Amino acid sequence: MPEFRYLAALLGAAAAFWLLYQLAPVITPFAMAGALAYLGDPLVDRLERVQVLRWQMGRGLAVTLVFLLMFGVLAALLLIIIPLLIDQLRNLFEKAPSGLAWLADTAVPWIRDRFGLEAAIPDAETLKQAAGAYWKEAGQALLGVLGTVSAGGQAVMNVVMNLVLVPVVTFYLLRDWDALVEGVRTLLPRRAEPTVSRLTREIDEVLGAFLRGQLMVMLALGGVYATGLWLIGLDLAIIIGMGAGLLSIVPYLGTLVGVVAAVAAAIFQFQDVLHPVLALGVFAVGQSLEGMVLTPKLVGDKVGLHPVAVIFAVLAGGQLFGFLGILLALPVASALNVLVRYAHHRYRGSNLFNDADAGTDADDAEAVIVRPGSVAD
Repeated sequence: MPEFRYLAALLGAAAAFWLLYQLAPVITPFAMAGALAYLGDPLVDRLERVQVLRWQMGRGLAVTLVFLLMFGVLAALLLIIIPLLIDQLRNLFEKAPSGLAWLADTAVPWIRDRFGLEAAIPDAETLKQAAGAYWKEAGQALLGVLGTVSAGGQAVMNVVMNLVLVPVVTFYLLRDWDALVEGVRTLLPRRAEPTVSRLTREIDEVLGAFLRGQLMVMLALGGVYATGLWLIGLDLAIIIGMGAGLLSIVPYLGTLVGVVAAVAAAIFQFQDVLHPVLALGVFAVGQSLEGMVLTPKLVGDKVGLHPVAVIFAVLAGGQLFGFLGILLALPVASALNVLVRYAHHRYRGSNLFNDADAGTDADDAEAVIVRPGSVAD
């Protein structure tokens, strides 16, 4: 009964979706560990092939070295960046009142007089009172959130458990990654195994190229932005630069947020025209490096994920499953990208497509499908 099988598959997919939604907080650390293991497995495989005379590195030693390298780099970054971020956030809270006062007393009156917006923009005193009240409420809310988090034993316990769980699960997944993949492959029906294995290899190629390459692009862009903004003297250089670099995983979002934040911070801090222009120059240099050097060299042309698809996947995943959805968005988008290409390939070779176009021979259509870049003889 094909109809029964289709209905059972649909119900199974719906149940899996519901279960994933319900267990999202529990699955999140395992998804993070899986992402780290996926990123580290190729390096483990390379180290396994290292041979000195008759000695060859085993899987256990290779996993240990990669594990220590990954979490050593993460720990070093946290130890370096977190104190800088704390210092810059303290600086931001100290200077915010004076910046808001300058905005209300100087910037807004200039805009109002220049463009004739007297009725649309309130007077300086109203703006200062509103900004002061908002800033006070925001500070109290932040302190309240921090106090709740610090006082909530369950929240602290969850953070501690995740800090311990992610490294432990990552180590075991790295150690057993190849065995897990082979175990899943052996469970596939023999008739479907070649096709599923080929599609899986294509998904791995697309996803690996995107994640590993884009991660390096994000870090490089964050370093370029932070260094450039620091050179022009911006106090919030690290926060804005690294934040823009990390947000660049969503096309154009990092640049947009970084430009707006950097220009606004430069206006507040220096209150001139030169430094906002210099901030724009920093992002122009970063975008030029990304387009001409970083993306071609680190990501290449194997990805095949359209920027609109990436934006939609990340936003939809975050809306449905929160942080877990953001983690799963790109793997799911990569898999769907390969499956859609495969479905298109099968459709172009099917009788349904060829019957719709009587002038196309089935064998010619299949030849075109197999060699999509070729020119018909």
